[in-house]
Parts: sequence; structure tokens; C-alpha cells
Amino acid sequence: MELASAIVAIVLVVIVVSRLAAPVGVPTPIALLLAGAVLSFVPAVPQLTLSSDLVLYGLLPPLLYAAALSTSLLDIRANRASILGLSVGLVLFTALGVAVVAWLLLPIPFAVAIALGAIVAPPDAVAATSVARSIGLPRRVTTILEGESLLNDATALVTLRTALAAAGLAAHGAATHGEVPEVTVPSVATDLLIASVGGVAIGFAAFLAIGALRRQLHEVPADTALSFVAPYIAYVPAELVGASGVLSVVTAGLLLAHKAPILQSAPSRLAERINWSSVTFVLENAVFLLIGLQIASLLEAVGEGDGSLGRTLLVGGAVLVTCLLLRPLWIVPFSLIGARRAPDRSDGIREGLVGSWAGMRGVVTLAAALTLPEETPLRAELIVIALVVTVGTLLLQGLTLPSLARALDVRGPDPREDALVEATVLGATTGAGLRLIEADPAADPAAVAAIRDQASARVNRSWERLGTLGPGDDETPSEAHARLRTKMIREERAELMRIRGEGHVDHAVLSAVLGQLDAEETALVWSATRTGAVRASPLRPPDRIAGACEHLAAAEVPKAPTTAEGCPRCLAAGVRWVQLRACATCGEVGCCDSTPGRHAEAHFRETGHPVMRSIEPGEAWRWCYVDEIVG
Repeated sequence: MELASAIVAIVLVVIVVSRLAAPVGVPTPIALLLAGAVLSFVPAVPQLTLSSDLVLYGLLPPLLYAAALSTSLLDIRANRASILGLSVGLVLFTALGVAVVAWLLLPIPFAVAIALGAIVAPPDAVAATSVARSIGLPRRVTTILEGESLLNDATALVTLRTALAAAGLAAHGAATHGEVPEVTVPSVATDLLIASVGGVAIGFAAFLAIGALRRQLHEVPADTALSFVAPYIAYVPAELVGASGVLSVVTAGLLLAHKAPILQSAPSRLAERINWSSVTFVLENAVFLLIGLQIASLLEAVGEGDGSLGRTLLVGGAVLVTCLLLRPLWIVPFSLIGARRAPDRSDGIREGLVGSWAGMRGVVTLAAALTLPEETPLRAELIVIALVVTVGTLLLQGLTLPSLARALDVRGPDPREDALVEATVLGATTGAGLRLIEADPAADPAAVAAIRDQASARVNRSWERLGTLGPGDDETPSEAHARLRTKMIREERAELMRIRGEGHVDHAVLSAVLGQLDAEETALVWSATRTGAVRASPLRPPDRIAGACEHLAAAEVPKAPTTAEGCPRCLAAGVRWVQLRACATCGEVGCCDSTPGRHAEAHFRETGHPVMRSIEPGEAWRWCYVDEIVG
């Protein structure tokens, strides 16, 4: 009963606090951390102990797996040098720097100081992902932070294990505060190599095994259930043989996500995405609440021990400052070197500065601290120091990172530019599908025509999100269709509820119809929400797309539009256009494909002029009809 009550209470607090934090702009992890800290001092709240086994075996595998599922393997590969430099080099650099500070300030062997450095060195995957995405950092910065936080735990945990082994050997010898035990770089490098290679190998084997199972599973619930145990299939065997369970889970998750379109059906991928979004919402947020709930008991443990709470907090502050300083000392010089090869040096430097301040620690730091053996000198004090670093980085960096990003003008992807590229990709994929069925001699012409109309409407919805509404226009044709269809669906659902109330139709039949209505309305609401987000953002001139075709290159200086009155053919026919385009070759103005006349495309068909450009206010893009690419 107590366990059930605790779980219910944690989930309810997570829901309430996350809901209250969103309107005021406080990152949810920080709000939950503060809420947990306050609750930890309330006598009526039962004391919840966050054990290392619970974190390392219960929480860490699914959290890492969920983060890996949402991370691009291709992006990780493209930024592998930066990620490896942070996840290995920076962790060892931080561990050594913290060890020196701790060894000078505390009466502990140097091996134990190294262990403390390894504990506080790795930024947290959950904290980095939550904060980076919430403030909208550039994709490259977010990818590097995610990749670093996914892989650095392996380096830290291997270093911690090696340091503890050295400390255990030193306990039987004559190690004193002035003598440094045998913790050599080659020994750490060897252990790290074994853990890394073994972890990746076992993760790859887990990927193969899970992939083989998925090829045989055609039931959506079974496939989703398999995804829930996938992190443990990768993590547990690796830990049993002394390899890195962290790397095993990350490897399996990245590969399974990359191969999901091949291994899973569309309903399975959708179900997995929905279910894991709920799981990660609870776990990611509960972690920070649980960290906060440890504060009162940890401070009490220090007060009952031999150490001084004041001294412990001062040392914790010194270690915190060391962590805050060492990260920029490592990142900024590499950013300056890398910026020399970048087209815009200032962008690389500014992104490096933001990345150097995104070093929030989290659950792994606290869990690693709890793995310290009971006989460790000043164990309670070391755990509190780790807590000070965790809370301090979350508060100092988590709260100020958005302001720093704004001050340096480091922004995330432009939603309108993303929408432009999305419309291009959607047009290309739809065109490929249409060409396939149109070339099929056995295809029913009526069915092909219906599919072509549906496909065109889907592509048009993407393009219409980019346009500006003209005077007197409240919505585009696609928005009008979505509004009317949504209104119709809700009336259909009301009628369905009336039929259900009569009790004459089987529940399974009613559920099937309700599911179809819900799926269609969800798609319409999702599209409308994205349209609003795109319209609300200003369009910055898009970057030149790599591999732009020769036609776009030749249209760098387009012809001025022949008229500013609108689409001449629409005006002649007495119909309204949606958005306007102008031929880059001759300047003739035509309307987009959402307009019945589709006069921009008609102009291309008649003249062969390949490039049309948007002349909507604030837009700066061109479209090649020949190669179906945007520029």
C-alpha cells in the first residue's frame, strides 16, 4: 500500500508541477527539483531513499533508451569528433581537475578524489535534452549535447570503477593524504576500451536479436511490449560481463530507431512513439523530483557524521565552481579552432559558448555517488558534494542558459524554413508514389485520380502553411477544409454516442468507428497546430540547400514580376488565388497549386521555364519544377 501510494503521489506531483511551470517559463526539471527539495523538509512526507540499484538498473536503461530513440544516428555520426571529445576527453579532464581540488580540500586519498571527479564529471542526458529542446537551440548544438550525455556516462562509470578499485587496494597499504595511489592513465584507458568495445558489441547483438523478433511480430501490443524490455535486454548482459551497459543501451536504441521503418509496421511505430512519450514524461520528471526529495536526508546524514556540514557545503561549492570553469576551458578553445573552418566563424564561437554552459548534472551523478562503498572515507560528505554539484548546475546553468542563448543570438531551427523543406520533401515523396501507380497499366483510372487528388491536397497543405493570408482572408483552402471536416467529425462522434446510448450496437463495432474518427481528427488538429506555429514566426532567408540543381543556380538573379496586381489568369477568370509565384526566367505571375487554375505550374508546362519563386511578403525561396527541389 505504501509503495502504491508513493508512486501515485510522485506521478500526481509531476503532472501538477509540470503544468504549473510551463506558463511561467521555468524549466520543468528545475521546478520539480525545487518542489522535491521543499517536500523533503516536510515532516508529513515519507522519506524516499533513492538507491543506486534503483537508478542504475531501474531508471537509467529506459531513460537512455528513450533518449537514443529520439536521436538521429546520422547526426551522431556527422558530429562524432565533437561528441567523442566531450564524452571522453572532457569527462577525464573534469574528473582530474575536480580530483585535485577535492584532494587539496578534504582528508581523502587521491583515488577517492578521482572517484568524486568521475561522479560529478558527466552532464545528464535527461537534463541536457530537456533544457536544450525547451529553449530551442540549433540542431547541431542539441545533437552534440545529446550525444555527449548519452555516451559520457560510460567514461565516468568506468573511471569511477577503476578509482574505487585503486582506493580499495590502497586501504591495505600505507596510502596517506600525501601519497598518490596507482591510478594510471593506461589502466583507465584499458578499462575504458574494454567497456566501450564490449558495450557496443553487446548493444549491436541486442539490436540484431530484437530486430529478428520484430520481423516476426505483427501484433502492435506485442511489438510495444518488446520495446519496453529492449533497454534491459541490452543493459543487463553488458553489466554482467563487465562491459558498459550505457553504451550497450545507446547502441541498441540508435540502431533500432534508425531501422524502425524497416523492422516495424507504421501502427507499431506510432504506438511505440505514443507509449514511450508517456513513459519518458513520467520517468524524466520523476527523476528530478526524487533528487530533490533526497536533500533533507543527505544533509541530516552529514550532520550526524564526523564531518562538518558547513565545510562540506563549502567544498561542494568549490567543486561546483571547478566543474563550471573546466567545461568552458575545454570547449571554447576547440570551438575557436573549429570556427576557422566554418563559413561564419562567429556562429561556431557563439554556439561553443552556449554549449560550454550546458553542463547540467542529473540522476547519474547522484546514482554514482550512492555506489560509493560504506567504508569510503567521508562517504556522506562526498554524496552531499555530488548533490551540491547536481543542484547547482541545474539551477545556475538551467535557469541562465536561455538568457545566454538569447544574448548571443543562438537560435534553433526556423519553423518556417523547416516547413519549407518539409513541403519539398513531401512533394518529392508524393511525386514518386504517384509516378509508380500512374505507370501501372492495371491501375483503375478512377482510383488513380482519387489518390492523385488526395496526394495533391496533402502537398498543398504543406505549402499553404508558408503563405501569408491576403486582405479579407481568414484561412487557406486547406484550413477551411480542416475546420469543416473537424466540425463534421465532432457531430459524427456525437451521433455515435447517441447510438451507443441506445445499446443496440456491439461495443467492438462502436470502438472501431470511434477509433477511425479519433485518428482523423488527431491528424487535422496536429496539422492546424503546426500551421499556427509556422505562421507565428518570421521567415528568415533560408540557407542555400546543399546540392541545389543547375536550374536554381541559374536563377540566382530572377526576373522582376510582370505585375503586382495578382494572378492575371485568375483575375480574367474571376476566381481567387491562394498564393502568388513569379517565373524566374520571364517574370510572369501565376498562382500556386492550391488554386484551382494552378497557373504557376501551367506556365512551366507551356514554356518549360523551370524555376518559379514565391512573391509572398517576407518569403525568399524558389522551386524547380524539373528537379523538384527548393532553393
